Amino acid sequence: MPESITITDNRSGESFEIPIYNGGISSTEWRKAVPGVFFHDPSFMATAVAESAVTYLDGEAGILRYRGYPIEQLAEKSTYLEVAYLLIHGELPTQQQYEDWSHEITYHTFIHENVRKRFLEGFHYDAHPMGMLVSAMAALSTFYLDAKEIHDPESRQKQIVRLIAKMPTLAAACHRFSMGMPFVYPDNSLGFTANFLSMMWKIAEPRYDANPALARALDILFILHADHEQNCGTLAMRTVGSAHADPYSAAAAAAAALYGPRHGGANEQVIRMLTEIGSIDNVPDFIKSVKEGHGRLQGFGHRVYKNYDPRAQIIKQAADDVFAITGKNPLLDIALKLEEVALHDEYFVSRKLYPNVDFYSGLIYQAMGFPIEMFTVLFAIPRMAGWLAHWVELLDQDQKIYRPRQLYVGADERAYVPLGDRR
Repeated sequence: MPESITITDNRSGESFEIPIYNGGISSTEWRKAVPGVFFHDPSFMATAVAESAVTYLDGEAGILRYRGYPIEQLAEKSTYLEVAYLLIHGELPTQQQYEDWSHEITYHTFIHENVRKRFLEGFHYDAHPMGMLVSAMAALSTFYLDAKEIHDPESRQKQIVRLIAKMPTLAAACHRFSMGMPFVYPDNSLGFTANFLSMMWKIAEPRYDANPALARALDILFILHADHEQNCGTLAMRTVGSAHADPYSAAAAAAAALYGPRHGGANEQVIRMLTEIGSIDNVPDFIKSVKEGHGRLQGFGHRVYKNYDPRAQIIKQAADDVFAITGKNPLLDIALKLEEVALHDEYFVSRKLYPNVDFYSGLIYQAMGFPIEMFTVLFAIPRMAGWLAHWVELLDQDQKIYRPRQLYVGADERAYVPLGDRR
């Protein structure tokens, strides 16, 4: 017998018992009990928009799992491509499945020459890389007309492989264009992140071999960013996907949501904050100003997590490996001091404000040589796997088109006044 909630309609005196399933109540049951009454829930603070088996997140306990596997184990033992397979297919691949999957991704990294020559190179010289990426993703739908066959399993799988494979190529192309540097073709002899670093940094050498420790650190960051439940970008992917748009258009919508500073641009804000603080000596005054309501402690707190973000702990460990090679980011000492002070200050502790994934990721990206403008792009590359996992799930569930209700608060009916009579 499931748990339930009893609701009494005080207008009629009738009571209704509504069962609880998986921690929620069905809106269908609610509509039967009290028709015409809607939940007013701006920003979906207490509304579950989907039943999903992709990612489990417990913000109170600081738990994150992909398909049941703890993020800590995946970050330690897996590769990003293995995790991408897990998210898309629901299970970790066998050795043969992994080899086939990696081969498919590797040999679909090239982009159509017209995407580069006639599209990407048509942007203004100072175009933001993320704006270019969003546009390029949408443009891919015009190159792969079979993408509209979303109910054909073979076509669907093709688009999944193409999108995951081409994201690093497009991202590197956007960066190099913004820097006035020539395009670098993918190197099929390299792994996923090593290939991306080659396309980013190669100059004139016959082959660019990234430092293995840096390639692995980036792989870990990609794993940590691969999915994060029903966030703003994923909701955009599912919303557009529910209209049965092709996956390139839906993914472009998700990336556009990620482009916003409240979503994918958070680690960028952390770097700007640390730069403005300037010195460890200024940390106490900065903390004091935040507590007085002047400014914000970027990289602390999360819409879902009310505990230490498990991804932040993993990133903090990965940072040591990166800084051992690149040298310590001068902003790291300020970040460590901020964390130390905040975690021992009742003001932040009582509000459950703990470091999130963005607090350290930007420091690592900056130490590896990525400009701040590329931070959101680096977020979008791995998140593609999560977006596609949700897109496939939505289609398999045959969900109706997303269409939330509203509470109308505008004017009542009024008579039209001709233009010349208006005062």
